[in-house]
Amino acid sequence: MISCNDLYKNFSDKMVLSGININVGAGEIFGLLGPSGAGKTTLIRILTGQLAFDKGTVNVMDKNVLDLSGDDRKKIGIMMDSFGVYERFSCKDNLKIFADIYGVPHDRIVRTLEEVGLGEAASRRAMDLSKGMRARLQLARVFMHSPKIMFLDEPTSGLDPRTMKQIHSMILDKKNEGCTIFLTTHNMEEAAQLCDNVALLNEGVIAESGAPGELVRRYNHQKKIRIHLITGDDMELPQDAESAGMICALMKEGKVEAIHSSEPDLETVFLELTGRKLEEVC
Repeated sequence: MISCNDLYKNFSDKMVLSGININVGAGEIFGLLGPSGAGKTTLIRILTGQLAFDKGTVNVMDKNVLDLSGDDRKKIGIMMDSFGVYERFSCKDNLKIFADIYGVPHDRIVRTLEEVGLGEAASRRAMDLSKGMRARLQLARVFMHSPKIMFLDEPTSGLDPRTMKQIHSMILDKKNEGCTIFLTTHNMEEAAQLCDNVALLNEGVIAESGAPGELVRRYNHQKKIRIHLITGDDMELPQDAESAGMICALMKEGKVEAIHSSEPDLETVFLELTGRKLEEVC
C-alpha cells in the first residue's frame, strides 16, 4: 500500500532524508520512530504528495504518488498537528467543511463525533477543546470519509495515559476494519503496542527496521532471565539448560513470584544504534 525506494530529500544544503526504503502492506500498522527533527513529518508530507523529493520512487496504493488522482487522494486520511482544525468553528462545523470536500453525507458527521467520544461536544468551538478532545476531533476528520490509508503524525503526543489508551483503541479498531495505518511517534511503548512493523529513523537515515518483538530479540545481547522470588530477592541466570533446571526446582518449591527475560525495549535499541534517546529534541 505504501512504499518508497532510495528516497532522498534536501532542504537547501541540508540532507533531511537519505536513502529511505520502506514497504507497508495492506491492513498493517507501520510505525516510524524517531526524535523530533529526525525527518518523520517530512517523510509523511512526501508520502501524501504535499512535498516534492529529490531522488527515488514513492508509491501509494500501487501508484506513483505524483500520479494520484483526486479520487485516489480521497482514500487517504491525514492527521498532522493542527492540520484540518478551524479554531472558531464548532466540532460539527469543522467536519461539515470536510464532509463537503469529500462528498460525505452530513448524517455521518454526528456518528463520527460519537465514534471518537465527542458526541456531546458537537457544538463546542475547537478553540475551547482540551488537548485530548482536540486530538479526537482531528481523528474524526480522518475517520469520517473511511479512508483506505491513514497517516497519523504523533497522534497521542502530550496526552494523558487514559486518553492515549482510548485513541490506541480507536486506531486498532480501524486496523481491524482493514485500514492501513502509517504512524509516527517517539513513544516506544506506543509503537510496541500498536505496530506490526517499525523503522527507527535518526537524522534522516533508517538505522534499523522490523517487527518490534523481532528487533528487541535481535539486540538481546545479555540473554539472561531475571527471577523475582516471593522472599523479595532477585536472581539473574543465563539462558541455558542448567538454569532451566534451577528454575524448575524453584517453581516446584513455590519460591518464584515472577520471571522476566532480559530483552531490551525499543528505546534501548534506538539508544544503542544512535547514541540518542527517542525523546530527545534536535
